[in-house]
Amino acid sequence: MFEKILFPVDFSPVSEKIVPVVREVAARFQAKVQVLFVARVFEHLGSIYVPHPSITTIQAELAKGARKKLDEFLREHFQDLPVEGQVVSGDPAEEILKFAATHGVNLIVMGTHGRKGLERIMFGSVAERVVKGARVPVLTVNPYGDQARSAR
Repeated sequence: MFEKILFPVDFSPVSEKIVPVVREVAARFQAKVQVLFVARVFEHLGSIYVPHPSITTIQAELAKGARKKLDEFLREHFQDLPVEGQVVSGDPAEEILKFAATHGVNLIVMGTHGRKGLERIMFGSVAERVVKGARVPVLTVNPYGDQARSAR
């Protein structure tokens, strides 16, 4: 039923709390896991007199660092499962939905409550936007709920 599972991560502590759920679902369906990190684009910084080459350099360095962090995350949590990792740039919810549509994803598994306070107010809820826009089932996991705690 679910051959490809998309697991979007943001490298917050929430990502690690969702890993056991992703592993369990992948094992039960013998599915391949695709882990995706979306690096935010900082185009809006150009409007405050930051030179465009500086923004491009910052984004390139962020993507490079994110790739390294993603490789470490995959080695630590998914070494024994069929998994691929990818880093893309853009709006997280939009890129997650685009990735799912273009890579034949059958299920998206993601955590809720990745960001709190001011960050959530500024960026909104990525999980909420993905659930509303997805064309495939989305399993959202509360990382602070009983299921996530007992899966550790």
